[in-house]
Amino acid sequence: MGLIDRILRVIRANINSLIGQAEDPEKILEQAVEDMQHDLVQMRQAVAQAIATQKRTERQCSQNQSTAEEWYRRAQLALQQADEDLARQALTKRKSYQETAEALQAQVEQQNVIVSKLKQDMRMLESKISEAKTKKDMYIARARSAQASQRLNEMLGNVNTNSSLSAFDRMEEKVMQLEAQSEAIASLGTDDLEKKFLSLEDAGDIDTELASMKAQMMTGTDTAQLPSSGTSTPSKDPGIDG
Repeated sequence: MGLIDRILRVIRANINSLIGQAEDPEKILEQAVEDMQHDLVQMRQAVAQAIATQKRTERQCSQNQSTAEEWYRRAQLALQQADEDLARQALTKRKSYQETAEALQAQVEQQNVIVSKLKQDMRMLESKISEAKTKKDMYIARARSAQASQRLNEMLGNVNTNSSLSAFDRMEEKVMQLEAQSEAIASLGTDDLEKKFLSLEDAGDIDTELASMKAQMMTGTDTAQLPSSGTSTPSKDPGIDG
């Protein structure tokens, strides 16, 4: 976990530097991920080297074990030939190789633990890098959004709002005035047209009334000239004797 802790400390240091120096968040995050990738490459190399060392130690252990067995067979052969001194020398050799093989086997077991730990740290670092990439993209997006919002606020702050609103008010009054003038002109045109039609209608009414009056007058005159339609005879003059 030493390497992982160091990486995390580097990331925290970069973040503190970002806050303290107001550096570009995108550059800081990109650099942090790049540093983690570099550390991952080094860790993979360390794991590969540890595995190679473990394999070499296993081969050496196997070779010493085989040599020890070979010297044991030679000791048996010397005893078969009744040569105890030669058999003793062979057993001494066997013991030396056997002890070396046992020591190498202990190293192999230790190396197994180291390799397993390095692999675990490497997988953890890979996971951290994957998580860091996801967070990096998210933080960069948020930083860009914040920067855009800041620029927009600065632009709005530089605009003279009062004068702009005043211009809108003036234009609104101008438009309303033009609309009123247009409506007035349209109204005047309509009134003149209506007056003409009303005049024609009034003239027609007068002509009709005049004709009616003429007809009534003519009817009254004709009635005055006609005799009475009664059957009574005129009375005799009392001064005339029939």
